Amino acid sequence: MAKRIYVGNLPFSASDDDVRALFSEHGTVDAVNLITDRDTGRPRGFGFVEMSDGADEAIQALHQHQMDGRALNVNEARPRTERAPRRDSW
Repeated sequence: MAKRIYVGNLPFSASDDDVRALFSEHGTVDAVNLITDRDTGRPRGFGFVEMSDGADEAIQALHQHQMDGRALNVNEARPRTERAPRRDSW
C-alpha cells in the first residue's frame, strides 16, 4: 500500500520532476502533488509524495535535507481534516 508523505519548506522553484527525482533515490514514487495558491497559481512551498516502497527510508534520509538552501520538512502525511468554508465564498 502506498504511503503519503508531506514535504514542507520546499523552494518555490522546485518542480514535480525535481521532487520526484529526489525521492526516487529511495524507492518507487507513485505521485507528486505540489500545492499552488488557488488564486495566484504560485507555489505554496509544500506538497505531497506517494511512494509504494521506500517511504520510511525517504522520510529518514530527506528530513532536514538541503534543497536550494532550504531544509526540507519531511514526514508521514496526516489524514486530511474538514475545514470551514473560506470567508470570501460566503
